[in-house]
Amino acid sequence: MITTQWISDQIRTALPDAQVVVNDTTGTGDHFEARVISAAFVGKSLVQQHQAVYAPLQAKLSTGELHALALKTFTPEQWAKTQG
Repeated sequence: MITTQWISDQIRTALPDAQVVVNDTTGTGDHFEARVISAAFVGKSLVQQHQAVYAPLQAKLSTGELHALALKTFTPEQWAKTQG
């Protein structure tokens, strides 16, 4: 079963500076949501940001073991603005 820690670790491997928070939305280990904050997103479109997060998870996504991952991605500056 996939864990929130495994997902976080995979994302941090691809984006070492990332702040990552992952939640299991159903408790079944296949539907998750993640918030990822990374300077690597600066200058990238939302699609490119999401592609960077999905890339290290592709093997589990393609087999269906990881069925769904809802993403919210931010640059550090964008995140700071949301925190008011």
